[in-house]
Amino acid sequence: MSFHSVLFKNEGESKRQTVERPAFFGDLNLDQIVDAITAGKEAYRLQPFFCTPLREVDTIRYRQEVMQDVENPTLLASIKTFSEKMVVVRRYLAMVEKLDFAYHKKGWFLEAALVYCAAATELACALNQVNLRSRGLLAFRERVANYVHSATFEALRTEARKVKEGLRGVKYGVIIHSGRFSVRRYAEERDYGVEVESIFEKFKQGVAKNYLIDLTKRAGMNHIEAKILEFVARLYPEQFAALDQFCRTQGSFVDEALRTFDREIQFYVAYLDFVAKIKHKGLTFCYPQISAPQREVFARDSFDLALAHALLHTKQPLICNDFSLQGTERIIVVAGPNQGGKTTFARTFGQLHYLASLGCPVPGSQARLALFDQIFTHFEREEDIRNLRGKLQDDLVRIHDILARATPNSVLIVNEMFVSTTLKDAISLSKAIMARVIALDALCVWVTFIDELSSLSEKTVSVVSTVVPENPAVRTFKIIRKPADGLAYALSIAQRHRLTYEQIRERLQR
Repeated sequence: MSFHSVLFKNEGESKRQTVERPAFFGDLNLDQIVDAITAGKEAYRLQPFFCTPLREVDTIRYRQEVMQDVENPTLLASIKTFSEKMVVVRRYLAMVEKLDFAYHKKGWFLEAALVYCAAATELACALNQVNLRSRGLLAFRERVANYVHSATFEALRTEARKVKEGLRGVKYGVIIHSGRFSVRRYAEERDYGVEVESIFEKFKQGVAKNYLIDLTKRAGMNHIEAKILEFVARLYPEQFAALDQFCRTQGSFVDEALRTFDREIQFYVAYLDFVAKIKHKGLTFCYPQISAPQREVFARDSFDLALAHALLHTKQPLICNDFSLQGTERIIVVAGPNQGGKTTFARTFGQLHYLASLGCPVPGSQARLALFDQIFTHFEREEDIRNLRGKLQDDLVRIHDILARATPNSVLIVNEMFVSTTLKDAISLSKAIMARVIALDALCVWVTFIDELSSLSEKTVSVVSTVVPENPAVRTFKIIRKPADGLAYALSIAQRHRLTYEQIRERLQR
């Protein structure tokens, strides 16, 4: 197997990457999720991987396979060790570019090569010790094995060790005179410090004050230290000639496949580290089945990932919900009382489909999701005086643009549209737009206060956010599949406060 990427099955797919976040990120709180996942890994430039959904089902499965392999704790630990060493390599090589003196640069270049050789060798060994199943990592293991046994890598490792061993034998002394110094080979002089301490040990009374100071450790070198090093190189021409030769012949030693792997594998590591914290709260993740072009979808025990992260360090429980669309069903109409979890449910639907398109495990115990071409969201916006449009006109302009661009393979998330107009107009406009969505045959979640929308067609499904029957003011945040009846909530609240017609009449008759 030939290797080119652990993220993309085909070489051309990687060229579609974009750093621009999709327009719906903010509405679905995916911006919060991606920021939390990539925090601390900015050097790897992971944003394009999370901003570019995949278009092929097999590439999604390709990523799912790699993610499942990386979940192996032994392999994950080895990958993290490799990544830590590669961070050191990059830091040393960056230091080489900034330093001023030749042999100082070459010394750090040699150190970078030694760390790199150890990292590559250890990774190859670790990959051989785990049972891999993914196509991506199997191809990479073969690529790394061939590389570390190649003549090129063996020459790099052997020469680096040989040069380092030669430099270990360099010993010298600095003789400091008034205003000048000289350098000579170390002549095995006695360490009089040890002898003086031994003589005065018998006069020691209690713990003496330590006047030794720690010299500041720094990567740089001043001009005096550089001159000393220049003289040392003259005293040991063979060892420093070997260092010169090594730096000339091993200019760019990092293998491109390892460089690519080091960056791409962080996509998996970052996501798994992120969800591991959420799993500790008892929440589950699963690898969804991806269907295309069929649009029968479902999820069990799903939840809003951004909300789960926000509640991570609280004791507040997170409520999980199910959804399903079968046969000709395409549109989930969400009704119920305010602050009952309707918008969270809609966001969850969108988040699951987007995360699935990246090849990631999604929140829930089981899921089958559709491969979409685009996600469109219509959430309430603050009125923008710059476009000289009122809220109703703005709603209409935005939904018109969405319907003009949407296809049967799109996913639409509509949240509380036309709240700024009269109920009669809202019903009329919503039915007209719903008819367009029904004709489009696209997947849709529509959060609304208009119950009539849930029964417009066999393609619509009614789900309702529920309340505690004994106390309608308390939300359960459970979204269940049942006919919408907003009057039921009004009646429950009226009954709780003894404000129904019968209750009021009864009190008046007393």
